[in-house]
Amino acid sequence: MTTPATPCRGPRRRPVPIAVALVLCSVAAVAQQPPAKGPSKPPVAQAWIDVATFSGMGAGLGGIGAGGGNNPLSALGGLFGVGGGSNVPFLSTQSGGSGGRYVDVTLATRANPQLAEGTQAVPPGLQIGPVLKLLSPKDAKPAPGDDGDERVEEPSEKPKGRLLLYWGCGDTVRAGQPRVLDVAKLKPEDVAKFFISRRATQRGAHSATGRPHWPNPSEGKRVPDGGSLVGEHEFKGQGVPEGFKFAIAAATDLMPALALTTADKAGATALEWNALPTARGYFAGAFAGKGEQADGASEMVIWTSSELPDTGFGLFDYQTNSAVERWVKERVLLAPSTTRCTVPKGVLPAEGSFLRLIAYGPELNLAHPPRPADPKAVWEPQWAVKLRIKSMTTAMPGMPSMGDVMKGEGGSTPASPQPAEDKKKPGALDLLRGVLGR
Repeated sequence: MTTPATPCRGPRRRPVPIAVALVLCSVAAVAQQPPAKGPSKPPVAQAWIDVATFSGMGAGLGGIGAGGGNNPLSALGGLFGVGGGSNVPFLSTQSGGSGGRYVDVTLATRANPQLAEGTQAVPPGLQIGPVLKLLSPKDAKPAPGDDGDERVEEPSEKPKGRLLLYWGCGDTVRAGQPRVLDVAKLKPEDVAKFFISRRATQRGAHSATGRPHWPNPSEGKRVPDGGSLVGEHEFKGQGVPEGFKFAIAAATDLMPALALTTADKAGATALEWNALPTARGYFAGAFAGKGEQADGASEMVIWTSSELPDTGFGLFDYQTNSAVERWVKERVLLAPSTTRCTVPKGVLPAEGSFLRLIAYGPELNLAHPPRPADPKAVWEPQWAVKLRIKSMTTAMPGMPSMGDVMKGEGGSTPASPQPAEDKKKPGALDLLRGVLGR
């Protein structure tokens, strides 16, 4: 794993004050050294920073599966305008809104469980500062527990219809596929076998009383295309320890946008995308409705790029560094050098399918002071910060790209009114709702 540059080593563009440099050097030691065994206490203050870059058709669907458990429809609202207006909503890193670059921040301190507000000083390069005001939500739920251990999820309710699961990149469907879930012949063990869904998503930015966050109703905006997290950051608030300062390096900056292209390949669907310099791995997935079959049952196709069966519902979200590294080795995720994948012939219809691609950025975990060298000594960090990074894009084969839509190209498909009888016909999203019983 690439170690981010710190004030202790490597070039820097401008002098760092000595006091700040000492704090940042101690932070760097924590980030670089392997975790030592021994007793520890939770940090006095903790900050969570989630950053995301969304692109493609229906960028709001980037949040499918994120925070929604087993039901991939939980974040469909983003497709219909989430993120619009002068103030972007909190947790846009989950939904994506209309596409773009987003930051969500949450701050907490054990010294003041009812913290009402705080601030985060950000570098000029982020172009949304110089200080972000964090506000605690009113009538929010209690602080959630962190259940981010790796797990394989099972569905919360039985689906309706038939689901066909395909997996792996290649021109042709492999032997033993698809895996079919037929409600008419459903057994509990069939559901568990079909809905394999890996996840190692830990707690990130969240809304809870006594934990101020940004964006909020008072202020919030999307990060400009040229905005950068690189530089010094500082959190302040009543009960927040002095010196909650750290630096973010280029290796853990916002990721560029993914540009996913699709092409017909003699009935297969060829996918190609741009390589992102800091990506630790990629994962692609698609779903499409096949409509009502001869026996009256609806069918939905699910395909993922994994070499092992996985619906992908848990993987379109932030994942830990260790999980990404292992899943790349197991070929559940595509290697960082990968820029192509083919959906096998006959899996997706010519139109009506929806494709997603996620690039996992490096997760950064910092704390101060460093863990003691003596494994018997108790570690009592004053503060800690978790930074999670991802870039996601979407595509709909047979539809014009978002760039063409913005330029008015790609025919009249997006804007032309449909005949009344066509409006009544279910599309892929309607079929997905029906199959999953939502």
